[in-house]
Amino acid sequence: MKRIFSGVQPTGDLHLGNYLGAIRNWVRLQDDYDCLFCVVDMHAITVWQDPAQLTASTREVAAAMLAAGVDPARHIIFNQSQVSGHAELAWILNCVARLGWLNRMTQFKEKAGKHRENASVGLYAYPNLMAADILLYKATHVPVGEDQKQHLELARDIAQKFNSDTGVDLFPIVEPLIFGTATRVMSLRDGTAKMSKSDPSGYSRINMTDSADDIAKKIRKAKTDPEPLPESPAGFEGRPEAANLMGIYAALSDTTIDDVCSRFGGGQFSAFKQDLSDLAVSVLDPIDTEMRRLLADTAYVDGVLRQGAERARALAAPVLREVQDTIGFLHP
Repeated sequence: MKRIFSGVQPTGDLHLGNYLGAIRNWVRLQDDYDCLFCVVDMHAITVWQDPAQLTASTREVAAAMLAAGVDPARHIIFNQSQVSGHAELAWILNCVARLGWLNRMTQFKEKAGKHRENASVGLYAYPNLMAADILLYKATHVPVGEDQKQHLELARDIAQKFNSDTGVDLFPIVEPLIFGTATRVMSLRDGTAKMSKSDPSGYSRINMTDSADDIAKKIRKAKTDPEPLPESPAGFEGRPEAANLMGIYAALSDTTIDDVCSRFGGGQFSAFKQDLSDLAVSVLDPIDTEMRRLLADTAYVDGVLRQGAERARALAAPVLREVQDTIGFLHP
């Protein structure tokens, strides 16, 4: 069966964008792929993390996966740092990737900003670790959002160069899985900015642990414009907030943007927001309830991660040994 690797950073406050853009899709892939779902805590520390918060956030992400419907008996849920092969393969791939390739990575430029000389080497080499995450399991497919497409292309380049340099067809050339509606959920306060846990305004995002009242309040306060709702997607031009809210409705209801425009087009935002609020609560509230139950039982969550790591190490070990033998590392 084709194999998927996908990961999410444990940086706290999982939000609607994480759910619609990643976790919900993972649940839907379970019947068609052999899946590894990873809490990428090694990626998280490319910028400073409070240790206690990192531990708590790792459990929160794992609980979110379980609450949303990822089956740990059929698939593997684990946190990255429990499988040392990620770091070992990343170093080997550091020696395959080229500086020129990394210099083209736009996400590093965005995250480092004006202070790139003070950025960590880990942040700069982040894409090589991402390539190692994927190639360590010979994954064939990776679900990606628009902001990760460039990193996946780099992983493909690294795999091709390794295969070419060694003359061994060792790594598959991974294919992207890009999903449709609302893979990029935008801020409720600014329809041109991605919904982000780093936004200082709590009203910019719907967290997966928000109560029904919090969800309703945030949607009610979401930025809009004074015009009626567009009657077709063509009407979204210059109206990013309308596009965002209607896109969220389409994703949560498993319908198309055209369907949402047909149903609500010409109406007022006030009535639409009430419908959107009711829909969001109906989808997210059961997940929130289950997440809270799981987070009250940390021994269970930790056990899922531990067992997943054992299974991941078993898959990774022969691949890493094959890589080591190919490049000439001597083993006892």
